[in-house]
Amino acid sequence: MLPATTQKIVSVIATVLLMIFILGLSRSISGGLAGFWGGLPFMVIAIFILALAIIQCWQEAFRKKD
Repeated sequence: MLPATTQKIVSVIATVLLMIFILGLSRSISGGLAGFWGGLPFMVIAIFILALAIIQCWQEAFRKKD
């Protein structure tokens, strides 16, 4: 198990990298041949997945543990 400070830093970095990748992928799909309406379903799914990733990061690294 990592020390608390290291776990917080690693979890934030990993979440930010995931967000950059997913948002870039979403922008690429929406800006390409699919267009905005073709990329909209992916954007909705991407936003949901990013929300789950942020919640998981919060629960693992920042929530007070018993």
